[in-house]
Amino acid sequence: MRPDTVRGGAPSLPAPVRETDPPMLRQHPPLTYPFEPNGLELDLRYAELREQPLVRIRMPYGDGAWLVTRYEDVRTVLGEPRFSLAAAMGEDQPRMRPVARSGAGLFSTEPPEHTRLRSLVAKEFSARRVERLRVRARELADELLDGILAKGQPAELVEDFAIPMPTTIICEVLGIPAEDHRMLWRWAETVLSAVTPGEVLAVDGQAFIDYMAGVLELRGREPGEDLLTTLVRACREQRLISEEELLSIACDLLIAGFVSTTNQIGNFFHQLLVNPGELTRLRANPELIPKAVEELMRYVPLLTGFSLPRYATEDVELGGVVIRAGEAVMIATAAANRDPEVFEEPERLVLDRPANPHIGFGHGVHYCIGAHLARLELQVAIERVLTRLPGLRLAVPERELRWKEDAMVNGLQALPIAW
Repeated sequence: MRPDTVRGGAPSLPAPVRETDPPMLRQHPPLTYPFEPNGLELDLRYAELREQPLVRIRMPYGDGAWLVTRYEDVRTVLGEPRFSLAAAMGEDQPRMRPVARSGAGLFSTEPPEHTRLRSLVAKEFSARRVERLRVRARELADELLDGILAKGQPAELVEDFAIPMPTTIICEVLGIPAEDHRMLWRWAETVLSAVTPGEVLAVDGQAFIDYMAGVLELRGREPGEDLLTTLVRACREQRLISEEELLSIACDLLIAGFVSTTNQIGNFFHQLLVNPGELTRLRANPELIPKAVEELMRYVPLLTGFSLPRYATEDVELGGVVIRAGEAVMIATAAANRDPEVFEEPERLVLDRPANPHIGFGHGVHYCIGAHLARLELQVAIERVLTRLPGLRLAVPERELRWKEDAMVNGLQALPIAW
């Protein structure tokens, strides 16, 4: 463990940088980021960072950046057009691995281009359209739990439930063949690892792109009642998007459609299993499940050291600091979701929290387009597992659980359960 990332005790942070500070102070040695991972425990330094102006950070690769941790400041960055995702394209973006992101999809554009692209798929992920998938989600969850029960105890909740449930649903929405689902998960794990060797990332990344291009060609020849067919028609018949945009959107939707939810299913059940009183209360009061999902979205740090960098397009004052045009900004959503200025007892898991304006799904024009689908999948996952496995418990001591230490998304390698 690096000496500047020791957990616990009094956090050691650089001196705060203020708007009135001379330029020399803006060159203060930056804080090494991201902090050392430790499962779902939120690093103690975030609490101290919220009490001072913004600080400079340095990630393993790319430009230095400002780190934003307070709730209101994070919402400002997410909602303010002067902090641009598109402006990061072509820059030496602060990042966790050698390769910088690129593309022409939903995560790399701003309005009006982003609005044009998003409008093509927004209807498919509306609350009304997504609600129609609840019956299918319950059916699929029960099929997977039938398999778990048939295998007997102990069972593996990540491999046999958390991975296939959301993967199958988004693949069915898009029109991806069922036999390819596991292969796609392997590719996603490679693409989202911070330590995948460059040559492996290049090969697997290109294989994924080639695969998606092949599926799009298939949908062009053999159209179906799926979202990829709709996108192919928007490109090749209606001329609403380019071929590059078509491929980028398809890749974005697939990866975003199952990676986060898969990891959060495991993370959520971990939190419930280590808080048995809350688990018992939720089982006795299933009507609390929607609120519980919102609280778990707030409380569980899915991305503690990774976010898409935004670049200031002009000088902007934020958190007592002037961010100059061309400087990068990184947000810490997990820290913002624990801000005591917004959430009462933020460090406590309160499954029936009455007011919960968390930003686990983002904010502004880039608010997660799949938020309704993720909510439904998480609700159904908790509902069916607690119903079908009434004595749910960990099959190993908590200390034996292993977390993905080198991934950009927090999650368990496995979650052995009994019931």
